Amino acid sequence: MRQIILDTETTGLEPAQGHRIVEIGCLEIVNRMVTGNTMHVYLNPDRESDPEALAVHGLTTEFLSDKPRFADVADELVRFLDGAEIIIHNAAFDTKFINAELARIGRSPMHEFCATITDSLLHARELHPGKRNSLDALCERYGISNAHRTLHGALLDARLLGEVWLAMTRGQDALLIDLDESERKGEADGLVLTRFDASELPVIRATAEELGEHEAYLAALDKSVGGACLWRQWDPAPVPAESQAA
Repeated sequence: MRQIILDTETTGLEPAQGHRIVEIGCLEIVNRMVTGNTMHVYLNPDRESDPEALAVHGLTTEFLSDKPRFADVADELVRFLDGAEIIIHNAAFDTKFINAELARIGRSPMHEFCATITDSLLHARELHPGKRNSLDALCERYGISNAHRTLHGALLDARLLGEVWLAMTRGQDALLIDLDESERKGEADGLVLTRFDASELPVIRATAEELGEHEAYLAALDKSVGGACLWRQWDPAPVPAESQAA
């Protein structure tokens, strides 16, 4: 399962009004493990940022003047996103900007080369109805430090959202991109972190007596509903008598 956490910064709120992307940050997660593979670019939008947008990301026209344009990085971006689940906080905003940039250069929209696009904001609202679900609020709720986030930055926000997403979906509690570094820190704290091997978990099987009690319970359910209970429909094969006696 390959997922890409994506964030953008823009010159304003509406691509229909000529606003453009000034920064793209992407973070790769494979099978709920951060790979360390990222894509991060600043872009020359060929226009000024609105004052409100500039106050959010701090990327000045002077800073962006020598950066590549979207057309220069489009192939790299499409390759990075191709076939992955894209996770974005308030996905409608970022996708409309990326699709507008793609359309400008005659390229297909995101949904044609991405497996799916998931809105982490909608997911958070389902988990925490009636509560604030901004990225800052979620960092606070899940105990993720964002003290270094004085300004918005696409890759910084993608990293924070990656931690939030793993926490919201009950994955690991931290990104731990560099396991060796984490192990060294753990040793300094008196705690040694090691990789978990699920093959070492014990398998506890039902005894013959327990299987017999289960079969008797299902028989009672069959009688009460006047036919086969739902469990029989899922697993209709009865427990063999010899297995119960074994």
